[in-house]
Amino acid sequence: MDQDSQSVHQHEGMLHNHKESEMHDHGHEQGHSHHDHHKMMIKDFKKRFWVSSILTIPVLLLSPMIQSWMGVNWTFNGDNYILFALASVIFFYGGLPFLKGLAEELKKKAPGMMTLIAIAVSAAYFYSVAVIFGFAGKTFFWELATLIDVMLLGHWLEMKSVLGASKALEALAALMPNEANLIHGDHIMKVKVSELKQDDIILIKPGEKVPADGVIIDGESDLNESMLTGESKPVRKSIDEEVIGGAINGSGAIKVMVKGIGEDTYLSKVITMVQSAQKQKSKTQRLADVAAKWLTVVALVIGFGTFFTWLAMGKELSFALERMVTVMVICCPHALGLAVPLVASISTSISAKNGLLIRNRTAFENARKISTIVFDKTGTLTKGSHEVTKVEVLDTNYSENDLLKIATAVESPSEHHISKGLVRKAKELSIDYPGVTDFEYHAGIGVSGIVEGKKIQAGGFVLLDKLNIEAPNDNDNSVETKIFTIVDGKLIGYITFADQIRESSFGAVKTLQEKGIKCSLLTGDNQKVAQSVANELNLDNYMAEVLPDQKQEKIKELQAKGEFVAMTGDGVNDAPALAQSDVGIAIGSGTDVAAETADIVLVDSDPKDIANLILFGRATYRKMVQNLVWATGYNLVALPLATGFIPGLMISPAFGAALMALSTIICAVNAQLLKSSMAS
Repeated sequence: MDQDSQSVHQHEGMLHNHKESEMHDHGHEQGHSHHDHHKMMIKDFKKRFWVSSILTIPVLLLSPMIQSWMGVNWTFNGDNYILFALASVIFFYGGLPFLKGLAEELKKKAPGMMTLIAIAVSAAYFYSVAVIFGFAGKTFFWELATLIDVMLLGHWLEMKSVLGASKALEALAALMPNEANLIHGDHIMKVKVSELKQDDIILIKPGEKVPADGVIIDGESDLNESMLTGESKPVRKSIDEEVIGGAINGSGAIKVMVKGIGEDTYLSKVITMVQSAQKQKSKTQRLADVAAKWLTVVALVIGFGTFFTWLAMGKELSFALERMVTVMVICCPHALGLAVPLVASISTSISAKNGLLIRNRTAFENARKISTIVFDKTGTLTKGSHEVTKVEVLDTNYSENDLLKIATAVESPSEHHISKGLVRKAKELSIDYPGVTDFEYHAGIGVSGIVEGKKIQAGGFVLLDKLNIEAPNDNDNSVETKIFTIVDGKLIGYITFADQIRESSFGAVKTLQEKGIKCSLLTGDNQKVAQSVANELNLDNYMAEVLPDQKQEKIKELQAKGEFVAMTGDGVNDAPALAQSDVGIAIGSGTDVAAETADIVLVDSDPKDIANLILFGRATYRKMVQNLVWATGYNLVALPLATGFIPGLMISPAFGAALMALSTIICAVNAQLLKSSMAS
């Protein structure tokens, strides 16, 4: 539940104030202490409910009104004083959380739910006490007792539901093991994870959890990252590949060099991001807060208005007081205060478990408005593997191996898919490539540097245009990517790369189009490649040979046409476009989860996650609206009944409390149904 909802829900605010401090460190102890604290709060409400309920039984039996309904007369000397004593215990013990909440809300000058409940039960109690000691009227002890019982039951059940929203975060915190196998010379030592340092070498045995982010330096194994990325199948990892702390190792033993510890770990960043998102308020939540404040004002005005109106109409004081109490209980903005924050908290936690990291809650909810989604091609719709398929030499002074060696040398410092494909090919052919100096990366064009004293440039057709070099006419109609290599201004050849379309791209595009969302491709690749991918996936549009600095303009053009645009990209070259888009989605970030320009970060590069994200955003918004409609709608029906102004229709304070508690529980249960929405 959101921390900002404390003004509506004070006793739970105590719980949530502990959340940040306890979840900041991510070991078992912190996760369990937070979990235990919440369980303790639930246990407290449960205990107060049962004690109050047991004491309510004799209160009911001793109440004159209940006796008249039952047709009995169990009066005896001093029965009123026993009734007073029992009701006092219920009021001060069972009603304590509400009285404390009243003090907190008045201290903050923000009257809310606790104020209404406390005024209602206090008015009923002190009026009844006055009657016991001589004031003319009838007591409200049984109404008071049942009212407090129902309120305690509602809070107890609701807090159990709220606990479910924080469990996903606790599960993430509990993923990290306490100990690690540190390799020290020829022997292995068990050390606490907190003692690990950057570049330490650790051994992860079969079945163990990975204790820190790092890179495999020896061995290979299948790692289960499902709790971190949502990927259900174990992922095969070998030398030079990254592992995430918290993943579960399969059957192989691996040695890992530690790269991320403490706050720098993937898991730590995820938890921080989730907490930040849970504290954020979207427009929907701000609307709920405003509605809750107005509902409190309405309850106080109508409550006291009802009281004085009935008195003015000649009704006895006890009747007027009963109507006032009922109005205030019915109008408690409890369900309204819970409606949106609980949905927000649950959706953020579920998303994190499924590899969808929400940084901007409003953008996430705005997923329902998306009319066009713009995909980056490489690594999103395609696998981004870029395997070398052809080496074409255009200068007789060079061999294929020479061309590969030079191209790999100048590309090697780059993190681009092309660079990785070249390095893989060079290793496969056992080609040793020299180092590069004065390396420069030219976004959307290519790379350059000095290799063995010569200026080397490598890039696509855009580079040739920049250098006014005519592209070779090779009658090659393939849609593969070409990278040209230029030595001291002369084109010496090109290398082609094959990049396969992801199997899941087809289903993702189809799902989005079925939901009325246009799918567009935005790539720096040439027209031929872009058109081929667009045709194969049946995309609505494609934009080719677009430089990174032009991508932002393309997004603006779509927005100028009235489109609500989502942009997917890697968060580096695509930063301006991600920032410009209405919903920016950074994809394929791996352990780099801090894509600052994106509203949402997807851990994997899988297009189905983008479709899931948009559909889940829609489902989340629907839940919020459903809860808001329910939380406000029941007041429209119940409030007139509470005042007693409708002839023949009148509800008691206890029944009003039951209605209010039921409304709250319905909102809580409805929010929990989001889990099945993500699962489906």
